[in-house]
Amino acid sequence: MAPTPDFEQMWRDLAPVGRSASSGGYFRQPWTAAESELRSWFAEQCAARGLVVEIDGIGNQVAWWEPSDPRADVPGVLTGSHLDSVLDGGAYDGPLGVASALAAIDTLRARGFEPGRPLGIGVFVEEEGSRFGRACLGSRLVTGATTWDEARELRDRDGVFLADAVTEAGHDPSAGLLSLDRVGTFVELHVEQGRDLVDRGVAVGLASEIWPHGRWRFDFAGQANHAGTTRMEDRRDPMLTYAMTALAANKQARLAGQRATFGRIAVEPNGTNAVPSLVTAWLDARASSDAGLAEMVEAIERQADDRAGRDGTSLTVTAESVSGSVGFDAGLAARLAGLGDWPVIPTQAGHDAGILSDAGIPTAMVFVRNPTGVSHSPDEHAETADCLSGVEALADVLAELARPGAPT
Repeated sequence: MAPTPDFEQMWRDLAPVGRSASSGGYFRQPWTAAESELRSWFAEQCAARGLVVEIDGIGNQVAWWEPSDPRADVPGVLTGSHLDSVLDGGAYDGPLGVASALAAIDTLRARGFEPGRPLGIGVFVEEEGSRFGRACLGSRLVTGATTWDEARELRDRDGVFLADAVTEAGHDPSAGLLSLDRVGTFVELHVEQGRDLVDRGVAVGLASEIWPHGRWRFDFAGQANHAGTTRMEDRRDPMLTYAMTALAANKQARLAGQRATFGRIAVEPNGTNAVPSLVTAWLDARASSDAGLAEMVEAIERQADDRAGRDGTSLTVTAESVSGSVGFDAGLAARLAGLGDWPVIPTQAGHDAGILSDAGIPTAMVFVRNPTGVSHSPDEHAETADCLSGVEALADVLAELARPGAPT
């Protein structure tokens, strides 16, 4: 096995950034101090390898290892991931792909490899959507799936506009966005967010598809009133409507073998001794097909609306971020799987790779085994030996795609 001398040191350097002393989880929200520190770290790592980093107007980054042959004017291979986290998230979701990409470059150089086409490492901002509610926002913007005029008006939980957050973090949106014109293929390494590889007993796999998924905001409106003096039969309590809806979502997902989660709510006036006037809840729903996703969300909304009629409340549902099913390039996956006899598996999690694939860029994903299957949690984990296997696998993939004479 070729050495990967820098991976473990890089991981030690990353470990304390944005980590909560109480929970052990990470708070690396976009355009905050912790995420900015990580992006500076990435730029320093690239500079140490002689790679010049390009930063666009919102903080997306890319650095290229150029071929020594100036005549190699061919589409490049881009790898990388993201550095932001969900609230109180795990260490591996995103940063593993960035650190592994840097280590893969080290491995290729240690092997004496010379790329026949440009080989780049990229970092996309706000992949999780944990601050502004739009998953994969950085890659959506650079591919044109979302416009800046639309994105700039998004607000975080504190009411801060995205445009203001970007500017306050030291970026200039008027400077424009990264161009993907020279990207011929994209490969993202990611910790697996499930147990497929654990059950198979293998350390590395490739992705076949991403399930369709989305986020819907449910606004349940009622009437604020006194918790002591208001009889139960006189209440218009939106919390009851929400509670039934959360149970209905769980039932619908279980019956269909899909996923439905209410993981975030906001209550007004949020008083212990008051019947609430408004409950806002966000549904995360995922299914194995676009039709299955639509049917499940419609069923949840229908049951919620029926219950609202009985509770004397009202319901408004808004789709905030919806991504259709993504089928990764099957020929590319088969070609790469043959390099290491790796299994090709589906994923229920969204990724920047899905956005680039939708934009017409041939895309592949490399997964690294997660021994517990837990993700978006401080318990998210990957063994060092498996991470190093992932680095080797990524290096093999990049060598296959960027070697002189490799087919596009």
